[in-house]
Amino acid sequence: MTKHLLLTSTLLATAAISPAQAEMNFNRIASFPVTSNFEGTVPDETSAEIIDVTADGMTLVYTDSPAGVIGAIDITDPAAPAPMGTLVVEGEPTAVSVIGNTAFVGVNTSPSYTAPSGFIKAVNLADMSITASCDLGGQPDSTARAKDGSFIAVAIENERDEDLGDGRVPQMPAGDLVMIDVVEGTLDCSTLRRASLTGLADVAGEDPEPEFVDINALGEVVVTLQENNHIAVVARDGKVQSHFSAGAVDLEGIDTRDERGALIFDQSQKGRLREPDGVQWIDDDHFAIANEGDMDGGARGMTIFHKDGTLVWESGATLEHAIVQIGHYPDKRSDSKGAEPEGMEFAVFDGTPYVFVMAERASIVAVYDVTDPTSPVLKQLLPSGISPEGAVAIPERGLLATANEFDGLQDGAARAHVMLYQYGDAPASYPHLTSEGMAELTGWGAISGMVADAEGMIYAVADSFYGYQPRIFKIDPTTTPAQIVDAIDVTRNGMPAQKLDMEGIALDADGNFWVASEGRTDRVIPHALYQVNAKGEIKQEIGLPAELMAVEKRFGFEGITLVGNTLWMPVQREWKDDPKDHVKLVAYDLEREEWGAVLYPKAASAKGWVGLSDMAVHGEHVYIIERDNQHGAEAVTKKIYAVPLADMTPAALGSELPVVTKTLVRDLIPDLLSTGGYVLDKVEGIAISPDGAAWISTDNDGVDDHSGETMFFSIGKVTK
Repeated sequence: MTKHLLLTSTLLATAAISPAQAEMNFNRIASFPVTSNFEGTVPDETSAEIIDVTADGMTLVYTDSPAGVIGAIDITDPAAPAPMGTLVVEGEPTAVSVIGNTAFVGVNTSPSYTAPSGFIKAVNLADMSITASCDLGGQPDSTARAKDGSFIAVAIENERDEDLGDGRVPQMPAGDLVMIDVVEGTLDCSTLRRASLTGLADVAGEDPEPEFVDINALGEVVVTLQENNHIAVVARDGKVQSHFSAGAVDLEGIDTRDERGALIFDQSQKGRLREPDGVQWIDDDHFAIANEGDMDGGARGMTIFHKDGTLVWESGATLEHAIVQIGHYPDKRSDSKGAEPEGMEFAVFDGTPYVFVMAERASIVAVYDVTDPTSPVLKQLLPSGISPEGAVAIPERGLLATANEFDGLQDGAARAHVMLYQYGDAPASYPHLTSEGMAELTGWGAISGMVADAEGMIYAVADSFYGYQPRIFKIDPTTTPAQIVDAIDVTRNGMPAQKLDMEGIALDADGNFWVASEGRTDRVIPHALYQVNAKGEIKQEIGLPAELMAVEKRFGFEGITLVGNTLWMPVQREWKDDPKDHVKLVAYDLEREEWGAVLYPKAASAKGWVGLSDMAVHGEHVYIIERDNQHGAEAVTKKIYAVPLADMTPAALGSELPVVTKTLVRDLIPDLLSTGGYVLDKVEGIAISPDGAAWISTDNDGVDDHSGETMFFSIGKVTK
């Protein structure tokens, strides 16, 4: 049967996450870099895409498409995952399902779009040997195992060439669904049977492109036909039991334009096709889909259907709104498909059924309690590596694992990771910062410099990623998570002060802000200081003097603090006249309107660079962030140093500058590892409250080639 569904406003779910009380929650406990599974030379590109686990719950198996291998991870101790190596599969591994200790791997060997080919291979994980291989006669895209281990289902996509014509279906040959029995622990190729899916969909019905499959306890296979915007339920004998359109959604309060760095959620989309990717059975009658979109659609959320085609529940824009509030919204994807929910997993933990939805572009795993499939509750948003693609739940051990496909080697970002989460009686450790509770939906990200006021409230600036919507955020750090309570637009003559790169913020006694903006000479944007009133209006601009402009480079002021009547700004890296591994702390006397500087001795770097980020003053010292630009195990320098104010006597520009002394206050790497993730590179903000408590923040690069994760935490009193 075929049904066309258009969402009405009465079906929209609420956006708020249920309170993460001291109850059962998922918290990340470990991250495993895929590169550690290679001996000797590591490929320039690796990935972790689809993931499964052995029956004993002790070994994870994942596909690594660009490297052409599957990898295995020992999680006997889930907090310390260990490499078990890789196996070359002679093609592109696209999917994996494990029964017992055998992995069934879909391998794409297509020489072209018009001549698709592939195999499913059985791999004995005990010795990483291939025990069987069945020719699928097409390109496999996903696999699923029957609950009783009796057969494997394979979605044969035979995907379209997006560069052919205008990239639309139909593009033959058509895809279909294959099922193969598992006998005595391996594949019996003689049992291969096909279920034809042609003629079902209204959208290019002659060319179905199956995307994702899952199997319920009855042996029924649900398959999404993404480009066709269709869903089918197929019996194990290949008979189509039901099929229907995935339908469309009306979305309100979303961002559909790439405004080059502005988070504006005032647009809508009517009749947005779901075009689902991932699908998971919740019980024998209901399943959930992730509405990623591909050719024409992308409804940015999750939907639950009864297998007869009845629409049961729709998230609408509420999932994306929750993602916006924790700073993970990928603004550069606004004109495409937003956060892009893609992969899914389902499992029952301690009697509670959960659906896990992976938002590929937001790098978030959404956790829904689906005790009542007609009214799911969004319980948590978990931080992931960049672009989570697959997940596997291990409820008998209280574990969840995600595979994160993006490898950032070529983009200066983190490499691909597998991440593990523990289910337990503990408060949720993420997010650290949220705008939930504000009257309007407020997006944020790329937090840079910070400052605390006399009441202990913290003001933070976002850097140039949001340069077309510069804002100062007021943060209440006393709540868990810390709460953004106000967003102050920085304006010039009543309009957004576009193209600012705000890297530091300070407060004066009159309640004005002083903002340091890093320039870009290649874009004719000057380094400058700005006085901004409490309403966000720029009242004064101070450019750099000729003596500094003659030696400046792109990497400029990375913070600002006010000591008496003098503004101090750390320069991130060496300028033209600086000795090696020394950078300027630049001073500007507001009363005398005079410039000066001292030199700060920074660490050398064996890889990449080391520079300064932010600066704050408390008591008789200034406190400075010194960091390298490395991630994960490559990170060495993420530190806070104290410099005595007695050393901060500026010399005239152009003269020999005095060198200050520094004392290590804290190595931040243990803090950055405390939530089970890899070390983030951009520790960019420090604020010190009147009682001496220091708060640290990281910059998430506006969720661009970044996991979107923002850490915001206290290291206690700096005077201890």
